[in-house]
Amino acid sequence: MDEEQKNLNSYWRTNLKYLFALLVIWFSVSYGFGILLVDELNTIKLGGFKLGFWFAQQGSIFTFVILIFIYVYLMNKLDKKYDVDEK
Repeated sequence: MDEEQKNLNSYWRTNLKYLFALLVIWFSVSYGFGILLVDELNTIKLGGFKLGFWFAQQGSIFTFVILIFIYVYLMNKLDKKYDVDEK
């Protein structure tokens, strides 16, 4: 296997690690906080709303948008590391 193919494989593996980690976070917030932990979170109020309700309605969306920005940041760094960035 030549050096370029090794770099591409390493790039792809790192990309998949980022995707997996961010999807685990998104799933935990969306499913875990919004459904599984809703009773515990409902004991806390945020802006007059129960926190479990807030996570189910808004928190998962905000988390998803933040994770998109994190993914863009990580991928830009990865692109520069492997010299595949847009110049």
